[in-house]
Amino acid sequence: MLTLGAASTRCLWKRPAHNFLRRGFCSTTPRTGTTKSKTVKIDPNVPRDKWNYNVSPLLQLSETTSLDLPIVTANSLATATEPPRGVQMLVRDFIEDSLYNPNYGYFPKQATIFNTDDSTVDFDSMRDSAEFQEEVAQKYAAYGADKHDGPGRQLWHTPTELFKPHFGRAIAQCLVAEYLLKYFPYEDFIIYEIGAGNGTLALDILNFLRDDYPEVYERTHYNIIEISGSLVQLQKKRLRQIHPNVRVTHKSIFHWTIREPAPCFFVAMEVIDNFAHDVVRYDLKTLEPYQGVVTVDSQGDFETTYTPVSDPLIIEFLHLRRRLKHSSPVSRLLRSSNILRKLYMSMPFAPNLSKEEYIPTRLLSLLRTLRNYFPRHRLLLSDFSSLPETISGINAPVVQTRFRNITVPCSTLLVRQGFFDIFFPTNFEQLRDMYEHMISHHHSSGAEMRTTPLMTTSTTMSLGEDFFSSSRSSDRRSPLDGVTSASGLPVGERKSSVFTHSEFMETYADLSKTRLLNGENPMLDFYKNVKFLF
Repeated sequence: MLTLGAASTRCLWKRPAHNFLRRGFCSTTPRTGTTKSKTVKIDPNVPRDKWNYNVSPLLQLSETTSLDLPIVTANSLATATEPPRGVQMLVRDFIEDSLYNPNYGYFPKQATIFNTDDSTVDFDSMRDSAEFQEEVAQKYAAYGADKHDGPGRQLWHTPTELFKPHFGRAIAQCLVAEYLLKYFPYEDFIIYEIGAGNGTLALDILNFLRDDYPEVYERTHYNIIEISGSLVQLQKKRLRQIHPNVRVTHKSIFHWTIREPAPCFFVAMEVIDNFAHDVVRYDLKTLEPYQGVVTVDSQGDFETTYTPVSDPLIIEFLHLRRRLKHSSPVSRLLRSSNILRKLYMSMPFAPNLSKEEYIPTRLLSLLRTLRNYFPRHRLLLSDFSSLPETISGINAPVVQTRFRNITVPCSTLLVRQGFFDIFFPTNFEQLRDMYEHMISHHHSSGAEMRTTPLMTTSTTMSLGEDFFSSSRSSDRRSPLDGVTSASGLPVGERKSSVFTHSEFMETYADLSKTRLLNGENPMLDFYKNVKFLF
């Protein structure tokens, strides 16, 4: 095990909120203290004052403190009713447990998605974007003031809610255009959505299909995969009476085991930013990677230690990154010269590990699930490409909560489980490379394939992938055996592309519906830090 003093972090809170935070978010272990010659018994219900406590980066931590602690995972903690103590876990398990634990996780217990109910914004009557933002602020205020003795309402908004139904109609237009081009009328229109929230996107898509494409709507099957039990009930209540073609499954996408052999569309809007990441740092002497491990002692305090990489998912991600030739957090100059690394490490206060890098291992799990269980899917994904006020590190997340109607950003990942939102930016260009590589290595042996008018008994091997071209187009995937295009030829699917938020909306949205009186269009101008993969 490799331990670095600077890597050990305790809760560091913003001063305006520290009175509450030190009472609610730090250790609650009773202790006995002495003042001069008088013994004072400390009230066990009052936590120790550790709101600004940090281990000195100049001191080495004891390596014996975590060696005997049991290793747990987010899955093994799913039945726990309280955050664990006296354990250790990978960083991704700590994040996943903090966000998704059914009994104390942030999303099941704290988070509220901004919802304007059945009301929509009257964009035609608004002067400018300032008035639009005032309208949004008033809708936020309708949720009421936060209580003063605990964490505030964890409220956030999405473009689906702010621009409904126009945002959802743009998504629907994108999907139906692809479906009509490639599958109608031979295949049903099958949609899967993860992280459906209040069900607003599903409602807007289905309303659009019912009103504008009734012949497609009759063949539509809308499937929601939802991890939150409370949101499952909300989605069923809101959608099923209006659209009986909706099916809601209460399950994590990472536990999905049902194979969908038919062509389908897989939608993930504002979901992957909350996917758990692992932390990797490199030994600057040997360039060996180390994985981050969060230890929780018996008093509920956190530390981060680093051990040689042994987790299979981390190993798979690092191998894939090398194969795709994506950049490493260690500079090329240091990687190329052992002498330069020794010189660098001989400098005063030089670290022995590279900067923390947060790698999207759970996102890799999603790509693997898509490849294995949705072999003929088309992915439509959108999320943040960059974020402000992140904690220290490469591809680091934002860690924040709300207190007294004020958003409080944090400077560390190690915060009390369930009270803080933890969300990451995504490098969409690297995601596209990873996705296309994963999809191209599909498991075709023994795969269940449905016979349709678009299928042929010929295979790509019998005809040859490059039969109609001297060089196969680089913007298309290799065709699946026995699957032809609408033209009857074994042509592979078009590869995914990355679009900015405004590029996507300019292509598929009816922008006249969200244009303000002064010509501004908030559906184009907002969310500059969001991208699409399609």
